Amino acid sequence: MSEATVAEVMAELATLEDPKMREANEKRGDDHGVNLSKLRAVAKRLKTQQELARELWATDNTAARLLALLICRPKAFERDELDAMLRESRAPKVHDWLVNYVVKKSPHAEELRVAWTADPDPVVASAGWALTTERVAKKPEGLDLPGLLDTVEAEMKDAPDRLQWAMNHTLAQIGIEHAEHRARALDIGERLEVLKDYPTPPNCTSPFAPIWINEMVSREGG
Repeated sequence: MSEATVAEVMAELATLEDPKMREANEKRGDDHGVNLSKLRAVAKRLKTQQELARELWATDNTAARLLALLICRPKAFERDELDAMLRESRAPKVHDWLVNYVVKKSPHAEELRVAWTADPDPVVASAGWALTTERVAKKPEGLDLPGLLDTVEAEMKDAPDRLQWAMNHTLAQIGIEHAEHRARALDIGERLEVLKDYPTPPNCTSPFAPIWINEMVSREGG
């Protein structure tokens, strides 16, 4: 793709910029003002374009990077490329979309999960825990679930926010999906009280693990 094509896309993104949306997004650490439904409409029109995705990513513009993640080919990225992209992803939405829309579909997902979970950078480690939550739910064979609970019990209470959130999700997922570990997951959640007072909108499930676990198990009929 030529630079003109990237320039055209960037110009279109600029026309979608909404100052009020930017103000709301910046409170969450996301420095862009583009409505995500409109962004998805642009991606639908562009379809999959791996080279354009790489060039949009290289702009270091948050809206452009989100668009790149929607039009890329997840399996086309090398392991080290994904690792570098994650470390560059400081906007929470870019980080989340990269992990959920790209890395989870990559053949390198498991290798990255192991490496990231052990990383000293808590934002990188949170990505490893997000991938661990995915495995707990969909492919738990080979995971040391008691060992994961040991780590959560020892480290979650004092973990930085994004890492704490990701570890808490793993804790809840273990309790929801694995009845043999549910009592311990509930006990850890009750004792640590992580996210116990998190403001939860009406008709939404609290992220406090004991409430979350019991609610999801109840929905699934026990």
